Amino acid sequence: MHQRAVRNLAKLETTQARITRIFDAAAGGKNHFLADRDTVRHFDQAAPALTTAARAVLEFLSRVIRHLAADEGVEQYLIVGSGIPSGPSPRHHLHDVAHQAAAGRPRVLYVESNPMVVTMAQATIEPFTDLVRVVEGDVREIDDVLGDHVVRTYIDWDRPVAVLLLSAYSLHDDEYAHYVVKRLRHTAPAGSFLGLLHTTFDGVPPELLPAIRDLIAMTLPHLAIRSRDEVAGLLEGLDLLSPGLVWVPEWRPGAGDLACREQPSTSGNYGAVARIP
Repeated sequence: MHQRAVRNLAKLETTQARITRIFDAAAGGKNHFLADRDTVRHFDQAAPALTTAARAVLEFLSRVIRHLAADEGVEQYLIVGSGIPSGPSPRHHLHDVAHQAAAGRPRVLYVESNPMVVTMAQATIEPFTDLVRVVEGDVREIDDVLGDHVVRTYIDWDRPVAVLLLSAYSLHDDEYAHYVVKRLRHTAPAGSFLGLLHTTFDGVPPELLPAIRDLIAMTLPHLAIRSRDEVAGLLEGLDLLSPGLVWVPEWRPGAGDLACREQPSTSGNYGAVARIP
């Protein structure tokens, strides 16, 4: 996969928006280009919610990791997709959240297909800590991801691990999406956790839906959108932590988590965390 990352970096496309960079731009990060900021602007013109929705997703992910680190004692994290999300303030990456919440020294391994994100993280994060690793990989090639040398050796697969699947939006084929979840849940040992984030149109007002669909078709034609029932199907058979599968602002909100609080459906994303038996 390293050779593929080098090839991808050599042909890095900076004039076309990419979902991980759009998410970063909307959340106030720095790993994006003008095309990604323009896409955020277009979305906000069609339905002014993307920036707030991105913040709601970040708040959700931070709460998930804080809970897993502080309350469940998880010391290993495999985060698949959606870049290396952080807020506009420094030291608010997901691995920072884990390190601040945990009693020990948790390890965090990011798997990301965006070559810019991978290269930047390997240059700016890895040299300063042995608790974070970043590898190039695509959830659409999940067997290759789990067979990667760093993934196999950096994570201790005999101990519980939290697997956060943040790039289900790239899994268009339903059968393969179910396979990915099954592969992850059977690879992780008993006592592990599986977190899922998924984009939906369920909360889009009917009068805005045509414009949103047209904008998605033009800017992110391969984005997978699923209803709540379809997302629930991916988690079938797993023991969901309370409050189950909900809009991301509704998953154990904290006092300071304000994004989309009044209208959780405007987050455009469902989230859940399951315990792997």
